[in-house]
Parts: sequence; C-alpha cells; structure tokens
Amino acid sequence: MDLRAAIADERRRVADLVDSLQPNQLDAPSLCGEWTVKEVAGHLLAACGNVKPSLGLIARSGFRLHVVNARLAVQTADRPAAELAQALRDNADNPFEAPLVGHPGQLTDLQVHSQDMRRPLGLPHGLRLERLRVSLDFMTSGRAYGFAPRRRLSGLRFEASDLNWFSGVGELVVGPAEAVLLAMCGRTAVLGELDGPGVRTLRSRLH
Repeated sequence: MDLRAAIADERRRVADLVDSLQPNQLDAPSLCGEWTVKEVAGHLLAACGNVKPSLGLIARSGFRLHVVNARLAVQTADRPAAELAQALRDNADNPFEAPLVGHPGQLTDLQVHSQDMRRPLGLPHGLRLERLRVSLDFMTSGRAYGFAPRRRLSGLRFEASDLNWFSGVGELVVGPAEAVLLAMCGRTAVLGELDGPGVRTLRSRLH
C-alpha cells in the first residue's frame, strides 16, 4: 500500500467532514478525552508537522509532550472551520513522517480520530479494510508509542471478524476491525461491538 497516498486521502476526508458540519456539531464532545470535534480536527492539522508549538506553550505545559500536544490541538482549532478544512487539504500531501511511529502511526491517528469525530454525531464512515489492517499491525508491532500502553493489550488475542487478521495469545477479543482498533486505542464506546472472554479484561483496563 502507498501509505502517503492513504494518509493524504484520509486528511481530505476529514477536511470534507469539517466543511459539512454545523457549529453545534463542531463544538460537540468527541470520543477523544475532553476535545471537541473541531479540536480533534485541530490535532490532525497540527500532526501534519508544520504547526509548531511556541516556546511559551512548551514552558506553560511543563515541558510535558502530551500536554503540549493537547494544548496545541486546541490552539490550532481556534480558527474558522473553513480555514481549518482548507489547511488540511493544503497539507494532505505533506511528506512529514512522525518520529518513532512513522507513516503507519499517522494513518492510524487519522483513522481513529476520524471516528472520534463521526461516531458521537451519528455519522458513519466506512474505513477501508486494507488501511485498517495496516493500523492493526501497527498497534501490535511494539511501535505504537502514545497509542496504547503495552499492558492494555498483553495477554489478549485480538481477531478482526471482517479481516483474516489476528494477533496475540490469551483471552479472545473479536469483532469488526474498526471496533478492535478503537478499543485498542482506549475507546470504551465500541466495547459493546466486541465479543469474547477478553472483553471483560479489556474493559477493566480502560476504566
């Protein structure tokens, strides 16, 4: 798969989504922590690599990277929605490769966050199975820094019912690839879409 082309396409899909939403939808809570739908889009723009945090923001965040990223997302989203969407389109083909997680991590970030935006609004988005396979492989590769602590996935066997994909040894967690991926990334909203004795264990690790 051409990962850069897949990343560009997902960025354009997010831009189209932002353009289609009303103000109350943009301000709605996402599945991602305390971020609104629009702030998730701000994070995805910042993740393109050309939005840099100021030294002041870094200092105010106590030099903690996760705090810097969270605040940068909010700051980046503080612009008109149309401008945010256009910036995502302008950066769709940005060749920046994120440190440590690389292009597989960037594709995973886009797929997970697009559902963080869409699911609370009741807007389905058919993620492509071949791209979900890349993200599932990434999540179980040992390189998913910042996506899931290893303890969350350890001792569990994950299976995607709509893909010939599985990974791990232990209690079974099975369901659609999208739900498996989102659960790996800590989204409790999808646990009802999963089956197997491992779901209870996974649920306990997400609370």
